[in-house]
Amino acid sequence: MQRWGTEPGFAHHNADPAVTGATDHKQGGVAISADTLTDIQRAAFGYFEHETNPHNGLVLDKTAPDWPASIAAVGMGLASWPVGVMRGFVPRQTAVARVLATLRFFWHAPHGPEPDATGHHGFYYHFLDMQTGRRFGQCELSTIDTAFLLAGALSCAQFFQQDDPAECEIRSLADELYRRADWVWAMGGFSAVSMGWTPEAGFLPSLWEGYDEALLLYVLGLGSPTHALPPESYQTWASGYQWQRNYGVDYLYSGSMFTHQLSHVWVDFRGIQDEFMRGKGIDYFENSRRATLVQQRYAMDNPRGFKGYGEYCWGITASDGPGPARRMVDGVMREFYDYVARGVPHGPDDGTLAPWVVVASLPFAPDIVLPCIDYFVHELDLHTGNPYGFKASFNPTWPESVDGPYGWVSPWHFGIDQGPVVLMIENHLHGTVWDWMRQCSYIGAGLRRAGFAGGWLDATV
Repeated sequence: MQRWGTEPGFAHHNADPAVTGATDHKQGGVAISADTLTDIQRAAFGYFEHETNPHNGLVLDKTAPDWPASIAAVGMGLASWPVGVMRGFVPRQTAVARVLATLRFFWHAPHGPEPDATGHHGFYYHFLDMQTGRRFGQCELSTIDTAFLLAGALSCAQFFQQDDPAECEIRSLADELYRRADWVWAMGGFSAVSMGWTPEAGFLPSLWEGYDEALLLYVLGLGSPTHALPPESYQTWASGYQWQRNYGVDYLYSGSMFTHQLSHVWVDFRGIQDEFMRGKGIDYFENSRRATLVQQRYAMDNPRGFKGYGEYCWGITASDGPGPARRMVDGVMREFYDYVARGVPHGPDDGTLAPWVVVASLPFAPDIVLPCIDYFVHELDLHTGNPYGFKASFNPTWPESVDGPYGWVSPWHFGIDQGPVVLMIENHLHGTVWDWMRQCSYIGAGLRRAGFAGGWLDATV
């Protein structure tokens, strides 16, 4: 496997004990120290140190041989570098150099309708060759993954505020990259944003409508000072919402847990509401808390009878898996999937759990998340010995198991899994990323154009 940086190391650079944490968080009878959470955060941050090409800032999608970069992972990495500086994981000058290399690459990379370009109309291909930065295979120009990339760039612009030339260039490039994205073009003539475009077939007919991780996409698109989405596109998006009651919980449904988290990595939805949430009397943050409760209650109910599920062992989301395969397990024919958007309570579910997605729910429901993290770390020992902390997923039901209670364990780490671990631990302990992005005028503008009001948003007018 290619290592783009040096081998993983875990020494803190200029660590400040006041921010690395000495407070115990006791929830559900389990004491988890802030130091333990910071250690988990530090391990995950190592992915962006060592699985990034330092010459162009591209981040490996997953740690498999000859694998491409993911632009979503690049966005996660960009947002993680300022956190690394804040927590003393890396010197500021190291982070500045990595961020600047990344932003320069995306600004100057081949841009146009050619099938081997890097991007077009301010959007970028989902996967890029790690060395050349050109489109990988026949993948699509991805609107949602570009949103994560731009959110990461804007995070850096908010943090790197010093007057030296390098940090000034970071701010300028991040702003220009955001302004270049033509969100109206990305609608493709539809009433909502298309999921993507290819030079071979044009716009994908699948649209971003109905609740999921694209909440961030619409906030960014609506806030653009150059090519803003029309407010009607947000209304189309919201028209597909499904309000459900599952396990005694009323909430805005989206099955896969990551969809309730990724927009919240950057946007603080506490106390602000759009028209839909005003009608329900809650906010999107509370909605994600409820979705987290449904995850745990589903695992406790365990309707499909998978091994390991329980009060302290849950986390069903889009993840790697042991399939595709069918196996007889204790007299039951089971179907196992590979990478698929697993979800609850309606499935798909094959017994595969993802520790990272539990960690990413920390801000919403620490009372049930911290005991689950403790179980993964101390009872299953899923963290020790892995270079970047938790592996992507495991499946105790898989019959062709190695010794131990894990069953099948993914052999890989994924950049889009590591980023939320770094960033949501940060938000849980310190609220840092939320603080930065509350000061980003584009985020505020996008929220207001979507109809949000209240709380911190009113205070920043």
